[in-house]
This record gives sequence, structure tokens and C-alpha cells, in this order.
Amino acid sequence: MTQLSPALGRSAVRLAAPAWFQKYGVYTAVLVLLAFNAAFTDHFLTVGNLRTQLVQVSPVVIVALGMALVIGTEGVDLSVGSTMALAAAVLPLYLGYGLVPALLVALVAGVVVGAVNGTLVAVVGLQPIVATLALFVGGRGLALVMADGQLKQIVNPDLLALGSGEVLGIPVVVLTAGVLALAVAGVVHRTTFGRQLVAVGGNRAAAGLAGLPVKRVLIGVYVLCGVLAALAGVLATARLTASDPSALGNLMELSAITAVVVGGTPLTGGSVRVLGTVTGALLMQLLRATLVKHDLPDSTAQIAQAAIILVAVYVARERRSR
Repeated sequence: MTQLSPALGRSAVRLAAPAWFQKYGVYTAVLVLLAFNAAFTDHFLTVGNLRTQLVQVSPVVIVALGMALVIGTEGVDLSVGSTMALAAAVLPLYLGYGLVPALLVALVAGVVVGAVNGTLVAVVGLQPIVATLALFVGGRGLALVMADGQLKQIVNPDLLALGSGEVLGIPVVVLTAGVLALAVAGVVHRTTFGRQLVAVGGNRAAAGLAGLPVKRVLIGVYVLCGVLAALAGVLATARLTASDPSALGNLMELSAITAVVVGGTPLTGGSVRVLGTVTGALLMQLLRATLVKHDLPDSTAQIAQAAIILVAVYVARERRSR
């Protein structure tokens, strides 16, 4: 009986993803969803509906941008949802001093969370999933203590304008997400810090031997992730017109990781795909909106998202093996 060689056997059972799909799959999926909705979903491609989709996905995009930087260093940050809640909790405490001081305090909360995470990873040497798990739990608990466990309505008109205001017809939250995406892309591709980030993620030991400031880069990346999560918490609070530390940011870490992975950034580090991350977040938002519009339960959306994640991980594995 003729037997397949090990190499031939592997190639026979392993379906390689086409190269174009590995590179453009997430963009193609978004276009397919848009085309499907244009044909079969009433009033989907209207200005009002598209505006709603962009507003809803913007906080996810902002958090995912920070998560992409962390994953680019072969790390992960499970505390981004708690950081959003913490930023939301401190806002009402300092709005009496004005919008700018309150915003600064909220962003400083993100800096502190990021610095703690980065120090635990870079200096103490903990695995990122373990280091950030502490603040995943403790951060939300601290937020609840600061807010006395209560939802607080926001009435400051300047803060509310961040959630409902527009600039040249573009919602502020959408404009902010777009500007931040361009800024993060510039950091990754045009700065020394970005090149060091990719090098550290590709091979941390080699980066250290080459004289790169590995610890400083890692701490900096986690601080950026914390600041972006805090900003997302501020914008989400402004849009919801209430500070709700018990619910704000729940499962945001999973949404952000999903957007990053689906967008093509490998969990093994060494690469950051900013446009892919933004498109990955849009894909998940469009998928959920499509299923809701067609009266399918939310559980169906979760199953569909899981299937997309599996495909994305498989494609990333194919890309990595080449």
C-alpha cells in the first residue's frame, strides 16, 4: 500500500489560504457585507445609519489601536475595559474644576494603569496576560469604589459635546478615532519608537543584544494603550451622558483583541497593521448590525464572530509559516 510522505501528507490535509486572502481578506469581507446590506437590508446604506455605525465602533477602534501596539510587542492588555471604567469614574469627581482638568485626570489614570502594566511586564518579568489580569479585576473594583458604586449622570455641556458634537458634519468621536488611527500609523511607520516596537516584538532577545531600550519601549507601549483606553472611556461616557463604571468597557478587551487579530496583526508580535485593525473593528460592527437588522439573536452574532476569529487565526498561522 502506497503511503504519503510526511510533507505530502501535511500538504494534502492542509488547505493553504490564498495569498490575496491573507493580505486583503478583511477588506474584502467588509465590502461583501456592505454589498449584501445594500441589496437586502432596508435603509442600511443611508447617511444616518452609516453615521450610527461609525459612532458605535469608534471607541472600539480607539482601544484596538492601543491593543495593536501591545500585541505588536507579543503582549496583550486585558485591563483596557477596566481602564475605561476608571476614567469614567474620575470624570464626575473633577468636572467641577472644568473640562480640561477632568480630562487630564482621566488620561493620567490611563497613564498610571499603563505604567503599572508595563513595569510588571518589562521590569518584573511577568507574562502580559498575568500582569494585566490584576488590573482587569482590580481596576474596575477601584472604579466602583471611586464612584460609590453608582451611575452618575453627566450634565457638563462641554463634555457632552465630545459625545454628540460634530466638526464639519463629522461626529467628534469618529473624527477623534480617525485622527488617532493616522497618528498611530505615523508612530509605527515613521518614528524610531515604532521601529523599536516592531523589533522588540519580533525578537526581544535580539533587540536587547542590539542595544535597543527594550524595557522603555515595553513600558511606553503599555502607557499608550492605557491612555487610548482612558480616552475611549471619556468619549463613551460623553456619548452615554452618564458615568457607569459597572458596565462601561465590559468585554472591551475581547472586542479590541478580535479587531486586531482579524485585521492581520499576528499574536506572535513583530508587526502592527493599523489599517487592518480599524477595518477589523468595522467588520465586527457591520456583522453584528447586519444580523440585528435581519432579526437574528445576539448569540448568532457571537457565533459568527467566533468563526471569523478562527479564520483570522488560521490565516495568520499560514502567513507566519511562510
